[in-house]
Amino acid sequence: IEPYSREKQQEWDDFIDRSKSPMFMFKRGFMEYHSDRFKDFSLMFYDEEKLVTVLPASRHSNELCSHGGLTYGGFFVAPFTHQYHLNECVNVLIPFLKAKGISSLTYKAVPYIYHTVLSEEYMFPLLQHGAKWIRADVATVVDLKNPLKVTKGRKAQISRAKRERVTIMESHDFESFIALENEVLGKYHNTTAVHTVQELKLLSDRFPGNIKLYIAEYQEQIIAGTVLFIYQNTVHTQYMAANDMARKIGGLDLLVKTLIEKYSDSKKYFDFGISCEQGGSVFNDGLCFQKESFGGRSLTYNLYRVML
Repeated sequence: IEPYSREKQQEWDDFIDRSKSPMFMFKRGFMEYHSDRFKDFSLMFYDEEKLVTVLPASRHSNELCSHGGLTYGGFFVAPFTHQYHLNECVNVLIPFLKAKGISSLTYKAVPYIYHTVLSEEYMFPLLQHGAKWIRADVATVVDLKNPLKVTKGRKAQISRAKRERVTIMESHDFESFIALENEVLGKYHNTTAVHTVQELKLLSDRFPGNIKLYIAEYQEQIIAGTVLFIYQNTVHTQYMAANDMARKIGGLDLLVKTLIEKYSDSKKYFDFGISCEQGGSVFNDGLCFQKESFGGRSLTYNLYRVML
C-alpha cells in the first residue's frame, strides 16, 4: 500500500479512466476542489510494481471514509484485477489502518449502474473482516433501455409546458441557477447547495464534457434547471430545482422529459439521486414519488462499516 501523493496524480487519473468504474469525480481534479475541508487519505495498492486498485478516502479523526466529501467511493479496480487481488488488498489494508491509529472504515459502495463491468469484488473480503451494513439511501433510477410509462399527471404537465411555450436549453448561467436552487432549498429544506457558484464553474471548466447545466425558460426567465453529472453509462441529476411558476405550468416536467429523451440512445440509466434526508434516517415519500412518475424505480446507495 502506498498513500496517494501529488506526484502520482497522472498515474491515479489514468487508472480511474481505465477502471471498471471510470467516473470523473474520482479524478484528482475533482476530488481536490474541496481539499481544504477533507484530510485526504487515498491509497494505492500494488502487486509488485503493477497498480491493481485505488481507494479514494479521507480521514476523520480515527475513522477512514471512502470518501467523506463524495456521495460514494470504495475500491476502483481495473478489468484485469481479480477477486484474489481484492482479498489480498483488504487483508493488508486492515493492519495498515490499525498501525495508523484508525479504528473504523466507512465504505460507501459505488452503485452498480456506474460500473461498466461487474465490480463487486470488495464485498467478500469486507464481510470476512466483519463489515456491517449500516445505511441504505433510496435513489430513483430510470432504466433508459427498459423505461416504465410516465404517469398521466406528469404527461399533462408536460403538455401544459409546451402550450405555455417553455423552452429547454443548455446554459452556463450557474449564478442564476444556484440562486434558484438555494431559494428552493431554503424554502422547503432549510439548507443550501453543497457547491458554490465558484466551485461549480471551476468543476465545469475542468470537466466540460461531464458537467452540464440545462434550464427551462418561461418569458425569458429561468424557472427550472438541473446540473447533470454525465458518466459512461449513467446520467445523474446532481441538482434539480423549480420555482412556483415551473411547478404550476410543468417547467421541470418538460425539462426532465427532454433530457431523458436526449440521453436514451447513448446511456443506460438516468439517476435522479436519493430521496433520503437527515443522514439517511428520513424518507421523503413525495420527492421519491415525483421521480417515480417519470418511470423511475428504486436503487439503494449502500454504506458499510468495519470496526477495526
